[in-house]
Amino acid sequence: MPADCSEHPILVTGVAGFIGMYVAKALIEAGNNVVGIDNLNTYYDPALKRARLEVIAGPRFAFHEFDLAERTTLERFFKDTSPRTVIHLAAQAGVRYSLINPAAYIDSNLVAFGNILEGCRHNNVQHLVYASSSSVYGANTKMPFSVHDNVDHPVSLYAATKKANELMAHTYAHLYGLATTGLRFFTVYGPWGRPDMAPMLFTKAILEGRPIDVFNEGRMSRDFTFIDDIVAGVVRVAAHPARPAATYDPANPDPGSSYAPYRVYNIGNNTPVPLMTFIETLEKAIGREAIKNMKPMQPGDVPATYADIDALERDFGYRPCTDLTEGIKAFVDWYRAFYKV
Repeated sequence: MPADCSEHPILVTGVAGFIGMYVAKALIEAGNNVVGIDNLNTYYDPALKRARLEVIAGPRFAFHEFDLAERTTLERFFKDTSPRTVIHLAAQAGVRYSLINPAAYIDSNLVAFGNILEGCRHNNVQHLVYASSSSVYGANTKMPFSVHDNVDHPVSLYAATKKANELMAHTYAHLYGLATTGLRFFTVYGPWGRPDMAPMLFTKAILEGRPIDVFNEGRMSRDFTFIDDIVAGVVRVAAHPARPAATYDPANPDPGSSYAPYRVYNIGNNTPVPLMTFIETLEKAIGREAIKNMKPMQPGDVPATYADIDALERDFGYRPCTDLTEGIKAFVDWYRAFYKV
């Protein structure tokens, strides 16, 4: 993304999160000024979030700690900082947790997103890039998942909030000409990853000699996508505001494009990996075999994800390139160093 050293910084929300930290770091290294927002909530250990912030601390970065659901605070922030590009990565994550604490998803994924849209609308933001999720594909079984497919059958509240974000973004693109691009992330992993995700959960358990829970008896697959590949895609997309699709046909609407400046893209590795293969790769990197506790499918979960990234490759020349073995090794090396094990 071209460097923006003017008075208009790039805003990254969820900046203390896994993807947020990496995106901010890449933008800063490219010469941009970045302002970041995060509420540092306790969904997982805030110490990890603060450690991520230390990685990106410096003269080109300013951090603001508050909750995006606080409308008046966010309104003041937009007026004070005047960002022209917003990369909205803040959200309450996790499919299974949405069954336990649905209110967190309403506040963080719906109320906060509405506040972000209003901030963009009233403050001359030129491009809003926001995190969606592969979870929006829900009960779909057609593979690979395509942005041209209908996604009206979510199987978790988390997925429903992400689909709602896409609908809300389209409304603002239609009504106010706000350029919006949604990125449906597919199982992101790598160093500094989230503690509630399989790589961290499994690695911790294996090193401590505890069993790992293998859901659906291991009959699952995921399009594991390394963090560096995700960040390269996000930064590239952010530099090119969405435009109306000249070929859009309202008599035969395409869910992946619009007559408005609105787009959604899958951003994944385009290579689904069986869960048992993932576990074997992790075992080799750690040098220990996992004790496996085979369990049934969890409510809200799906058996497989597989990203069709043709649209992203066509529009941005983007294609992930990190092999699972390479990515898992990088993660395990970081885990051992960070946690000193």
